[in-house]
Amino acid sequence: MFLKRKMNDSTNSYSDKILQIKEKIEEADAIIIGAGAGFSTSAGFVYNGERFDKYFSDFRKKYGFSDMYSGGFYPYKTLEKHWGYWCRYIYINRYTDAPKPVYQNLHDLVKEKDYFVLTTNVDHCFQKAGFDKSRIFYTQGDYGLFQCSEPCHKETYDNEEAIKKMVLSQGFQIKDGELQKPENGEIKLTVPTGLIPYCPHCGKPMSMNLRSDQTFVEDDGWHQAAERYEKFIQDHKKQKIVFLELGVGYNTPGIIKYPFWQMTNIFEHAFYVCLNQREAYVPDEIRRKSVCMNEDIGEVLKEL
Repeated sequence: MFLKRKMNDSTNSYSDKILQIKEKIEEADAIIIGAGAGFSTSAGFVYNGERFDKYFSDFRKKYGFSDMYSGGFYPYKTLEKHWGYWCRYIYINRYTDAPKPVYQNLHDLVKEKDYFVLTTNVDHCFQKAGFDKSRIFYTQGDYGLFQCSEPCHKETYDNEEAIKKMVLSQGFQIKDGELQKPENGEIKLTVPTGLIPYCPHCGKPMSMNLRSDQTFVEDDGWHQAAERYEKFIQDHKKQKIVFLELGVGYNTPGIIKYPFWQMTNIFEHAFYVCLNQREAYVPDEIRRKSVCMNEDIGEVLKEL
């Protein structure tokens, strides 16, 4: 493999890097955006601290976990308790807007360009910010979709109405799209048995369409998006193309980071930009074709 060592480019100033990124984006025939969890974190979607306490203080008190991820993996004894947790998790991370306009700022930056988005994020923020659905490939699923837990078939199902009914049944109120506790502060940990989703074909419980094991459903929409992404690469690989990597860490580097490095090395006119607070690196082999910034992504996008 050509990648021998990673380098953090610190030779240019902050302003020099901003100018170089601006120039490369303006000159580009195409832009491929690769977004990871750090991008949504920059937009304010954090899974612990104040935001966790606001919606899950009762779960913290009963079960002892201190962040949303831990609660998502907890082995609840009943489906009523399982969906009692997950309905809140899904609603606040899929059906509410991110606290900061980071996705909107990115859209403003690239909306007049020929772009495509590859993301491991499952929060639907790109579409909510105005990105064209046909130009997005969500590789890891979507909080807004159910699937059969078996799965007995390769279809997914929109869950917005089902999730709304669940959170309302717990005592929450929905005002201007935001989930709010009632004045008395009393909410339930569970949902009614009648609201538990089951597969319409085999009757097994539904699960989230999230890639966590071999049961993940890649439906027709998933495969069509994958084909559009591959076609976009082939159509533009000989042109001036910018690989814009945003908040991608090392949990699943084989999906975005490593392919971006390899294509930047192979494609003659490619350029790589990495924005990721504390984790922006570039292989030495493509350093001359790259800019890395260890800064808050949202702040950099404001400058661009």
